[in-house]
Amino acid sequence: MKKVITTTNAPAPIGPYNQAILTGNTLYISGQIPMDPKTGKLIEGDIKKETSQSMENLKAILTEAGMTFEHVVKSSIFVKDMHQFAAINEVYGAYFNAETAPARETVEVSNLPKFVNVEISMIAIK
Repeated sequence: MKKVITTTNAPAPIGPYNQAILTGNTLYISGQIPMDPKTGKLIEGDIKKETSQSMENLKAILTEAGMTFEHVVKSSIFVKDMHQFAAINEVYGAYFNAETAPARETVEVSNLPKFVNVEISMIAIK
């Protein structure tokens, strides 16, 4: 059985999908872009701020599901420019304990929804 997880503290989906799906004790979180859920505006021009907004959106969804970043077992980071990896990694890393950080891949792509610079998805287990 699957349960749809939705919060107004993260951007509403921009297509036919949900913010997250909980099935059993596993939470699958859709990719989060740097959109401010309160204003609906994209955060642009500073990759650290963009990454932080994406992470805050993920945090809001985790919270709605009764979880934290400590429950995350897998992350996927999609970036438009791998030259920004160090800055993205610095912000991303601040949300995790280095000893219990999840598995992850970071992939450079040609474009992302709304032409943002970063999108992050996660899988968490409680």
